[in-house]
Amino acid sequence: MKRAILSVLLLITAIPGVYAQTSGEPILAELRAQGVDSSRVMDILFRLTDVNGPRLTGSAGYQRAAEYARETLRSWGAENVDFDYWGETFGRGWELKKFSLAMTSPTYSPLIAWPKAWSPGIKGTLRADVAYLDVEKESDIDKYRGKLKDKIVLFSLPHPVRPSFKADAWRHSDSALAQMAHALPRPANQARRFSPNTEPQRLAWKKWELCLSEGVAAVLDVSPRLENDGTLVVTSATVPYPADTPYSRRRQAWHPDAPPVLPQVVLAAEHYNRLVRQVQAGTRVTLEMALQVQFTTPAEGFNVIGEIPGTDLKDEVVMIGAHLDSWHSATGATDNAVGSAVMMEAMRLLLTLDARPRRTIRIALWGGEEQGLLGSRSYVHRKVGVRLDRSYPYDSVKLTPEGEKLSVYFNMDYGAGKYRGIYLQSNEAARPLFEKWLQPFNGDGAATISMSNATGTDHLSFDAVGIPAFQFIQDPLEYATRTHHANMDVYDKVVPDDLRHNAIMTAWLAWQAANHETLVPRP
Repeated sequence: MKRAILSVLLLITAIPGVYAQTSGEPILAELRAQGVDSSRVMDILFRLTDVNGPRLTGSAGYQRAAEYARETLRSWGAENVDFDYWGETFGRGWELKKFSLAMTSPTYSPLIAWPKAWSPGIKGTLRADVAYLDVEKESDIDKYRGKLKDKIVLFSLPHPVRPSFKADAWRHSDSALAQMAHALPRPANQARRFSPNTEPQRLAWKKWELCLSEGVAAVLDVSPRLENDGTLVVTSATVPYPADTPYSRRRQAWHPDAPPVLPQVVLAAEHYNRLVRQVQAGTRVTLEMALQVQFTTPAEGFNVIGEIPGTDLKDEVVMIGAHLDSWHSATGATDNAVGSAVMMEAMRLLLTLDARPRRTIRIALWGGEEQGLLGSRSYVHRKVGVRLDRSYPYDSVKLTPEGEKLSVYFNMDYGAGKYRGIYLQSNEAARPLFEKWLQPFNGDGAATISMSNATGTDHLSFDAVGIPAFQFIQDPLEYATRTHHANMDVYDKVVPDDLRHNAIMTAWLAWQAANHETLVPRP
């Protein structure tokens, strides 16, 4: 009888689905071995950034990166890998083909600058005088009428630059992590409404109206980055509207029906401030600018989706994901090629295992995150569920049959820093699971479980319909000071060991959730 029982046990452990349920430590050892000794995460990052970046939504760069991700996942053995179209037009694609900006008088000096995305171009080379709109109240507008035609306008107030006496990059201290661990959930916002008709917004519209009516050649803005040193933050071109225009009637720069806008460029604060000082001193300042861009036909947006099919619970799904799109002034490394690379590497690690998970593990690389979580919101609306209410407490949700079987979503989008734990998103019921699942990584500094609600990225699309969705606590590194939406968001700002750690930990959590006895508790 003992020999028969032993034979049955040996047979059971040879079945991938059962082995997956009963064995934890060997699986983690395999993931660590593959994730450290044979890691591919930095090569993936290189392909997404140096080779295919930047990846502005709707651009050829995004298309190339998505095709690379799709073919790479297929080559590793992932299944059902394809583009997931949103079912609606995103808008116009845009690419920068040529740009230069220099001061030509009173002295020659190249300027640190970058065009805003979806800015129109300029024919030939523009040589023009500079005017500074020194406007702090509406009555200041009139003094510029009749004086701005064909000029390059300094639109914003100068941004003060001071020496910085703190480090650009840092890791979370023990005390900071302890504070996160004891944080209370943020209260729900019960009355969040769009209220544009404020004095600063009315004044901004008056300035834009002046520039448009006067025939300004181009508009320059100062970068808002607090830590400057030549770093500049660049997003999309401003489409000005009167302040009382409802948000639903406004069109963003990428929209096919967006009204025409002026060419728009962002300057590093140090160079912008210099121009302002010269103009204020009465010095004639001239600039030379070349700006060639290419718009593409409006097209449907899409995500990249792939799977590792499960065994006995294959209809139930665990999802991992990150956004693939980026802004355009760099190669989008820390926002968010690192997240996409980590999620792809996690899938590769799981595919190297000799076992298969009980539940299906699905990867999603989202498009349009930078324009308002467009890719993940579309996916959730089409496949997971919708909210039926329009007011607080926002608790009326209708899930699809597929949504009912979606266990959990894990997201990475807070820069390139090492995972230090996870935000519970007010889901206290999930705490016991994470205390258990994170235990093997406690010695690596990833032990913090916070009740705080992470904001601003794709997990919110799932959280909005009641799906357990989590963003990792990550070391900040230089995310806030140098790389977020900036011209320094490049491959060189990434710490390889951090990404290797994150990929292993993502694969482990996905594996644990895929083989847990039940779905992850709903919030």
